[in-house]
Amino acid sequence: MKLDMNRAWTEALSLIQGNFGVVAAVAGVFFFLPYLAFALLMPEANNFAIDSNSEDPSAAFDQIMAFYGEIWWIMLLLMVAQTVGTLALLALLRADNRPTVGQAIAVGAIGFLTSIAATLLFYIGFGIIGGIVMGIAIATEITALAVILSILLFVVFVYVAVKISLIAPVIAIEKVYNPFTALLRSWRLTKGNSVRLFAFYLLLFIALIVVSGVINLIVMLVFGLMGQEIMMVGTGLVNSAVNAVVIVLMLGILAAVHRQLAGPDTDAVSETFE
Repeated sequence: MKLDMNRAWTEALSLIQGNFGVVAAVAGVFFFLPYLAFALLMPEANNFAIDSNSEDPSAAFDQIMAFYGEIWWIMLLLMVAQTVGTLALLALLRADNRPTVGQAIAVGAIGFLTSIAATLLFYIGFGIIGGIVMGIAIATEITALAVILSILLFVVFVYVAVKISLIAPVIAIEKVYNPFTALLRSWRLTKGNSVRLFAFYLLLFIALIVVSGVINLIVMLVFGLMGQEIMMVGTGLVNSAVNAVVIVLMLGILAAVHRQLAGPDTDAVSETFE
């Protein structure tokens, strides 16, 4: 089946509107509030600056590692909240046989380790292969070859990322909790639509970046005239809200793309014939 991008966009908006109340509640708990708390309690994260006066080339890296070494547990909590929230929202955005909020959160909690494992398999596997390829290129001492292989690796990385972009819907909607199976299922679902999906994702990414940038500029201009504390609170509120809206929109699109490529929910179809 060829992906219909217009249909995917329309269905995504329909899914979000049809479940707006529960979607807003889950997005608020797992995305808006955690990011707002991070923005207000850790303002130095947004204003972190590297000391450019150091003569040690590794000093910048050491500064970054030292900073994030102090707040690793906060980043871990954000990652857990985002992963569980992502799976819960996708479970709620399924078109048929929608679960309750509690059931959706349970799906997110159960699928958390699967999602993390699948992501690690992707990055570790690609890192090993990429490291071997670049190691060979560097060993040849041919600069042109290293550059060409770097570009090819980036293209392959993007291609594979598109192919496995439906892992989260597979876990949350199809309830596939084996990370290898989830990766293979996403790969098969996207067969024949990789270029379309890449173009779709790229257009959405560009549009969201432009809109977010305009909103951020307006917010900075408005709250920047009201003092440092008001600006911090105001920008934190608006940016957290924009972040939550963007995530909900992207997840709605993933749910719509999954439904279009995978077909109706198998649970709902089976119930129809019972």
